[in-house]
Amino acid sequence: MKQTTLILGAVALLTLAGCTQETQNKIGRSIQNWTGTNGVLEVYSGGKLMKRIMKVDKISTAAETGGKVARAYRYGYGKLDANLNGQIDSDEKRIYFEFSDYSTQYLFYSDPE
Repeated sequence: MKQTTLILGAVALLTLAGCTQETQNKIGRSIQNWTGTNGVLEVYSGGKLMKRIMKVDKISTAAETGGKVARAYRYGYGKLDANLNGQIDSDEKRIYFEFSDYSTQYLFYSDPE
């Protein structure tokens, strides 16, 4: 049983090593998307914090319909920290959000808690 597990593990590593960096990134993102990141997205304007979205599972890049070219915006779901207190209060709801690559200063990080 142990020998079979080791052989399967070695085959998986060799297969992954043969993939391009982009393919490895896609595999990593799909695993992360499945497990979630519990991230925090902060949106700034003029150096001032304007919005904070917490419990973000993932941020996705939009792609053109029927194609592979990435669009210039990102989107996802999370809970809006409306009062910016760093906690999800009972009246704060889950929202869909989008932000442009061109017009928004943002910071996305994994929630330390």
